[in-house]
Amino acid sequence: MAIVGGGLAGFTSYVTLLHGGIPAEDITVFGTSLDPAAAWRVRAASIRQQHMRSESDGHCFPTSFPGLAVHAARQAGVVPLIASVCNRYRPTVAEFLEHVEELGDRTGWAGRIRLDWVDRITASDGGFVVDRHGLFQHVLLAPGPAGLAVPDELAGDPRVVHAYQPHEFADRVAIVGAGMAAATEWLNALAAGSRVVSIRRREPERRQLNVPREMFSRRGLAGFQAADPVSRAASLRKLLGPSYPPGRGWDEPLARAAREGRFRVAHEVDGEPQVVCATGFRQGFVHNPLLRRLVAEHDLPTHDRWIELATDSTIPALTDGSRTLALAGAPAQWAYPAADTLVGAKYSARRFLQRVRSCPTP
Repeated sequence: MAIVGGGLAGFTSYVTLLHGGIPAEDITVFGTSLDPAAAWRVRAASIRQQHMRSESDGHCFPTSFPGLAVHAARQAGVVPLIASVCNRYRPTVAEFLEHVEELGDRTGWAGRIRLDWVDRITASDGGFVVDRHGLFQHVLLAPGPAGLAVPDELAGDPRVVHAYQPHEFADRVAIVGAGMAAATEWLNALAAGSRVVSIRRREPERRQLNVPREMFSRRGLAGFQAADPVSRAASLRKLLGPSYPPGRGWDEPLARAAREGRFRVAHEVDGEPQVVCATGFRQGFVHNPLLRRLVAEHDLPTHDRWIELATDSTIPALTDGSRTLALAGAPAQWAYPAADTLVGAKYSARRFLQRVRSCPTP
């Protein structure tokens, strides 16, 4: 089998397959770096992220518990374990990156990587041809984000830098966006002494996770997956809107800066000398050359910006009793709205594993 994508979604899928009994030598991973966190660590450093947004299940281990709290408890006692049981433990970015490195060494990740870019997946008898690398019976596509998003009206503006690119702050800065990255950048810029204008088109939701908590439950997921395609697409657009956590850690610094005249909200950029686009990534399969070509060449059903998937994240038109093609990461949100989280990667990988086990080996 093949995993196309060597980022965190591909890495977590690989670890999950090993845990499910698939021998490492049966798995080939296609990626562009031996470090599965290479792209993520640049983004986290750029927004000066200190802690993970995810809760106790936000790790790359194949099972939910024990997570990173067990490691932290060796230095801090039982407090991290108690927080983990209550689903309130959030590791630091440094702890998470150390975890990825240790788990990669333990599972032989580097030995399974082929450093190559995959441009085409073609259905064939008994499996799928992965570019020039031959036939694989089962393929899990985890291509990662499709590039940084910049609003059309700001494209080419010399003042613009994306939040996920390394940057410092000018004395006056407009920060475009209203999600977690934007909220983090508001505080970063204020801490650097800047005057901040928050450019937003709508007010963000205030929630701890990037989708409502019920979307991680069977009941909430069942209602979402049972909806007709038009309703499901509308739900996804709403669910994936901007949000950041509630709490004094966010509210008090912003309220204080607003009283001092250093923070305000506006609807469009004016004359600020720097514009930080905290606008995330390009959304939809059309922005990913591999997925766009897959859809075009196999005439796959799509809805809005998503490829139609079964509830197990497989592509029904190309998956049968002899082969499997599935998506993981953000492209799998049609099946699981939180697919771009580590929990979501495990959701897709576990169901991919079930498919693999049910198929006869040629």
